[in-house]
Amino acid sequence: MTDPTVSDQDATVDSTAVEELLQTFLKGLGATQLYMPNNPVYQTAIQNLRNAFGPVWEEVSELVLKVQEHELKWEGTVVLSQPRSESIGWLLYKDGVRSLTIMPGAEDEEILALLRVLHQARTLPEDAEDDLLTLLWEQDFELIRYTAVELGADDARPLERGDVPAVLPTSSPREALEAEAAEAEGEGEGEGGEAAESEPERPSGLVSIDDFDSTLYFLDDTDIAHLKSEIEREYQQDLRGNVLSILFDLLELQSFTTVRSEIISIVESFIPYLLGAGDFRSVAYVLREIRAVLDRAPELDTEHEQALRDLPTRLSEPDAVGQLLQSLDEAVVHPTEEELSSLFAELRGEALETILEWLPRLSNERVRELLGVAVQRIAAAHPDGLARALGSEDEAVVLETVHLASKLKLPPVVPALGGLLIRDVSAEVKVATVEALAAIGSPSAMQQLEKAVSDRHRDVRVATVRVLGNRGHRAAFQRIEAAVLGKELKAADLTEKMVFFEAYGLLAGPTAIQRLKPMLSSGGFMRKKQDPETRACAAMALGKIGTPDAQDLLQKAGSDKDPLVRNAVSKALREAP
Repeated sequence: MTDPTVSDQDATVDSTAVEELLQTFLKGLGATQLYMPNNPVYQTAIQNLRNAFGPVWEEVSELVLKVQEHELKWEGTVVLSQPRSESIGWLLYKDGVRSLTIMPGAEDEEILALLRVLHQARTLPEDAEDDLLTLLWEQDFELIRYTAVELGADDARPLERGDVPAVLPTSSPREALEAEAAEAEGEGEGEGGEAAESEPERPSGLVSIDDFDSTLYFLDDTDIAHLKSEIEREYQQDLRGNVLSILFDLLELQSFTTVRSEIISIVESFIPYLLGAGDFRSVAYVLREIRAVLDRAPELDTEHEQALRDLPTRLSEPDAVGQLLQSLDEAVVHPTEEELSSLFAELRGEALETILEWLPRLSNERVRELLGVAVQRIAAAHPDGLARALGSEDEAVVLETVHLASKLKLPPVVPALGGLLIRDVSAEVKVATVEALAAIGSPSAMQQLEKAVSDRHRDVRVATVRVLGNRGHRAAFQRIEAAVLGKELKAADLTEKMVFFEAYGLLAGPTAIQRLKPMLSSGGFMRKKQDPETRACAAMALGKIGTPDAQDLLQKAGSDKDPLVRNAVSKALREAP
């Protein structure tokens, strides 16, 4: 049988419930710092804290926590460990508290007073007369006990209800230390009176270094490092982020129409300020939280829901995006790639055309580099916006968009790219479009390329036929064959003729040898003599076919009298597969 005299502390108990309780306690402390008692977020945090005591009381009759510099221990197990700058353990330890005992019922009211005391102790000014122990003593706790030591002493005793804390001197600390120093000086004079008597008198007006002895209070290196870290932590706090978090908490939890209307109005007016301050991370946070609120907030009426949905859309409008890009170009300090990307990732596809329109105008190379990365993420997330930008009347925008589509290789923009091949745009844009479709390389991209086989621009035709031949797109064979065997290439230059002939050889294969054989011939009795360019092109086509029969014909033509033909034959033999 179990011995009923065994205490809770002697039992082996899982510390999980205590650890969860302390984590909930930290959340309650955070809510105490950020919210008023009537705030729903605060009330939820406090209720969760009270509920967390239930599993603990099922295991023990009282919770005894040992306080150390960076952690709290329960029955020898570390149940809470924090960095010194944030540690509750250090907050208690530095003022002499060495243990904390919480009894059942403390969660009703006294735990709230403890949260307030810890928050107040964290914010005490340096010259405050009170300290943590004073604040604890003033609460007159009944269900929370603590043990404290006088700093510099090894013994500790509990501070019972109604006691004056042992560490609270009746005189000021300076007076106590001065009295101690005077007592030590008197003892020194008694023991070494001869030394004091032998000390020569100082002439009037003479200053000694002893007159400027260090103060009774001084900071060691650890204290200085702690103060520096606290100051740095204070300055590194994201105050805007804290404010925005509170606003969105209220927006989600408060169901009153007037409250939500006012919060939405505040958020709308806050965004221009954030953009002007260059805080793009916070703007991106606002847009993300709007999406979360739309998913989670209960009973959003139609007006509020529409206002929240319209906010990202308004930020993606040309005027807003243009002002943003102009301010970026003129800024002295630029955002990081992460900050800019996080903002632009939240914009809608409508912003893409404006960004692409601004890219060539930007004078700052660093901004162009940052935007280049950001715009790729927008385009990947909103290919429909990229397709709309391809329909722009501004060829500079279209060209930037085509280059972006080529880099990202997005299949959804293939139809829009194909539309460019039949539009009245410059050869530069069309050649870039051919390259983009080739980079995508899908069957539908090859089908779109067929539109440019007979384009009026020579460079477009050459680029298109070269891609179709190399990709083996048989659907274009009839049009290429008609050009090779007909009169369409008669006025073309040698480069274009060779591209068409090579594509013909790649697509036709061995079946084209009999058609190419008479073209390679130098003529003879009763046979039509082909011009050197046609014979050279036929040699290149046979080289692409590469079969033994094709190579035999090339070998026979290797001694042709025309140097153009001989060079073409030699190159075809070298490059034959």
